[in-house]
Amino acid sequence: MIYSSFAKITLAGFLLASASGLTALVLAQTTDSQMNGLKLSNDQPIQIESDGLEIREQEKKAFFTGNVKVVQGTTTLQAGTMVVHYRGEGTTVTQGNADIEKIDVAQKVFLSSGTQQATADTGSFDMAKQVFVLEGERVVLSEGQNVFVGCKLTVQMNSGQAKLDSCGRRVQIQLDPKSQKSN
Repeated sequence: MIYSSFAKITLAGFLLASASGLTALVLAQTTDSQMNGLKLSNDQPIQIESDGLEIREQEKKAFFTGNVKVVQGTTTLQAGTMVVHYRGEGTTVTQGNADIEKIDVAQKVFLSSGTQQATADTGSFDMAKQVFVLEGERVVLSEGQNVFVGCKLTVQMNSGQAKLDSCGRRVQIQLDPKSQKSN
């Protein structure tokens, strides 16, 4: 089990927000939406657990393998593997001063925050551009009974803009009318 508190790592930035803005876009080829609840939490501690950790300081990479679990606040990320790419002279993951550039996750990616969940085959989190992408044969984003299925989910973390692609098939959306807020 590995516990760490990487400086400048914003894993809680993966909060998936309400997808209620997608209600009018049923079975479209590509779906765009504002995910206004997307937030970054740089102030909460991060706990990382895995079966193994290999740090390659020369390459500026940390390899977490086997049952990787990352928790920050109400956000949990799980995957089979996670590679943290960092940069900067004199920075090291072990000292907690690494400037995280990119995080790659693979092998049954699961992301959860509160009532929202996403699953995919792989994921990539570009910290500089504040973009995360989940990809796979079947990428599923859900909140309660509302379910969105495609093959690629791209979220701009700064603006909350999200795009769900179909990759030659059709985006599928299942909405529960009970989830709508009454006015």
